[in-house]
Amino acid sequence: MSNHSETNGARRKICVVLVDRANYGRLKPVMQSIASRPELDLQVLAAGTMVLERFDLPVRVVEQDGFKISGQIYVELEGSNPTTMAKSLGFGVVEFASEFRRLDPDVVLIIGDRYEALAATMAAAYMNLCIAHIQGGEVSGSIDESARHAISKFSHFHFPSTQRAADYLIRMGEKPETILTIGCPSSDIARTLKRRDCQDLINSKGSGASIDINNPYALVIFHPTTTEYGGEAKQMESLLTALHAVGMPTLLMWPNIDAGSDHVSKTIRRFRDKHNPTWLRTLINLMPEDYLQVLANATCAIGNSSSFVRDAGFFGTPVVLVGNRQEGRETDQHVTPVAPEVEKIEQAILDQVAKGRYPASELYGDGFVSDRIAESLSHLNPYVQKRLDYIYRENEAADSFSGDAKSSPTETEPTNGKSKACVSLES
Repeated sequence: MSNHSETNGARRKICVVLVDRANYGRLKPVMQSIASRPELDLQVLAAGTMVLERFDLPVRVVEQDGFKISGQIYVELEGSNPTTMAKSLGFGVVEFASEFRRLDPDVVLIIGDRYEALAATMAAAYMNLCIAHIQGGEVSGSIDESARHAISKFSHFHFPSTQRAADYLIRMGEKPETILTIGCPSSDIARTLKRRDCQDLINSKGSGASIDINNPYALVIFHPTTTEYGGEAKQMESLLTALHAVGMPTLLMWPNIDAGSDHVSKTIRRFRDKHNPTWLRTLINLMPEDYLQVLANATCAIGNSSSFVRDAGFFGTPVVLVGNRQEGRETDQHVTPVAPEVEKIEQAILDQVAKGRYPASELYGDGFVSDRIAESLSHLNPYVQKRLDYIYRENEAADSFSGDAKSSPTETEPTNGKSKACVSLES
């Protein structure tokens, strides 16, 4: 796949920031849509765990899919604790600033709530670059919610995943005209996914027991909740104990790099060494379509990954959502939240397996999101200076009442030589 299509005139440079495997899983269809448009020039920056060997170098998957990597950034400090997360955020601002200066994008496209994404956003904002944010306005547990809202406040345009998220952005002071479309692009992959046998896919990677996908199996992902740092080992132990009691063949993905992840990983290793579970297989990474195949075919998904809230709904896969990492996030009927306690987890798993599959959900997208995002990126007017929209509405109302009308904030002059302070789409 070529990132560039020949056309007369300058093409708008869209810099997509990838910081982990989940990022790419949701942004891939958007990147394909951007690359297919002759008026857009796709740039790809890989950072975070995308470029780390211990996460199986997800950046190689991006390259195998035909995308050219414009730059790779190394920001992660070892330790997986709150201090290393904070320092990695600082390193990220420095490194992203250097890459943005070199690439000189017209728009920086950010997704989600990762601290690495926040670093990219901060660098772009202070360099007067226009920022577009996917998945803003959502509520969740952990420090991720604060990071998500911070990214939204730095961002100039928004692609929220749900109507509630769009409404929350407006209540945060974002201008309604800057919310360009609604829906999560991962729904596009789910819509076009060709269901196939993933027996070899599961058992050719990772280690542990062989999983027979013709029989019921569970998919488990459990990341640390950073605002509960220090309690993740006990929570993971409770989850593994419950899984052991159920005894269902289980595919477990290793956790991300957040503070506490080393404790989660150590707990998994200890449990494996002590019990030698014949029902457990562990994996580091899967390509986006492969991961969705596994999720779609799973009898039950268990843990706290946001993909269990979003993507599992597309397939009707039953979910047991453990702990507070996704607290407050919109969920459909396929999700059963549960405290990280052995008996409660075990019972919730048994109940969800007994219920079976749920109707497909479109809460997080209709499967036609990526083209709408690319279309909006083609026609938006980049701008720099942000304002709280409701303050302007109050001022306009006061001016109208006094008869002293003033210029709208959308009518200000260009500020940096290449972008106008304008928050509307081009006609």
